[in-house]
Amino acid sequence: MTITQLYYVLAVAEHQNFTKAAQSCFVTQPTLSMQIQKLEEELDVLIFDRGKKPIELTEVGKKIVLQARNIVNESDRIQDIVDQQKGFIGGEFRLGIIPTIMPTLLPMFLKTFIKKHAKVKLKIEELTTEEIIQRLEDGHLDAAIAATPLEKENLKERVIYYEPFVGYIPQNHRLFEKKHIEVNDLDLHDMLLLEDGHCFRDGIINLCKSLKNQNEDTFQLESGSIETLIKLSNEGLGMTLLPYLHTLDLKDHLKTNLRHFTEPSPAREVSLVYHKSELKMQIIDALYDTISSIVRGAIAFQNVKIISPLPKK
Repeated sequence: MTITQLYYVLAVAEHQNFTKAAQSCFVTQPTLSMQIQKLEEELDVLIFDRGKKPIELTEVGKKIVLQARNIVNESDRIQDIVDQQKGFIGGEFRLGIIPTIMPTLLPMFLKTFIKKHAKVKLKIEELTTEEIIQRLEDGHLDAAIAATPLEKENLKERVIYYEPFVGYIPQNHRLFEKKHIEVNDLDLHDMLLLEDGHCFRDGIINLCKSLKNQNEDTFQLESGSIETLIKLSNEGLGMTLLPYLHTLDLKDHLKTNLRHFTEPSPAREVSLVYHKSELKMQIIDALYDTISSIVRGAIAFQNVKIISPLPKK
């Protein structure tokens, strides 16, 4: 049994196709198939049910894949040990960021991090929370920035900051004259929300569902971006809630529509999330230190109530 064979098994388990798995491993399909067949012969079991389309893991194959992932992670740790011993902070680092955090946070820290850690090759992807969880667990991301808690046993969360929700209320809205708003003021009947799949949307729904007579089916207007929600609100189609950092770059005439909540403000917890195997911790530590030092100056809210980003069943 070799580490390479286990890499190939993980690739087929992910792609459910030998040809695609071989392409992802940069080997020919016969080479990959032969190595997996050798492993199956050595273990005297079938890892994959090749009669299914797409290919599926057998019951014992599912258990083998779980253990293979642990072994591959531990083998990667050897290079980590060497890098840390040398004090080396560099190499490829794959970072996922959710859409409602990417446009505001990334410009704040990226230039500083690149300048300070020039040997790190950051590969950044905008991904939904669901995609981030899957890719972290599959080993295709080194870390992510997302709203937490995620309640995943295999993932660790390191809180960077707390970001309050802020009301964006147009002039014709029933709440416009209020200087501060309260959670009890919210009503899903006149709330503009992001499309399904955004955890900030789920946070708002969870916030509103704590009130009486709040039915998720009452609203109809949804959008894929916060910028569009602001434009729709300006057209008098309802109010919306914004993450605090999104309010900083609004034009002055639009800021007159902002209403903060009375304390404790409903807020989301934003964390650096990574696998419990803690690979590439020297880069994760450097990323955390850079982001937290920069964000601390822009956002320093403590008296907040954390709203879960997980959709309620």
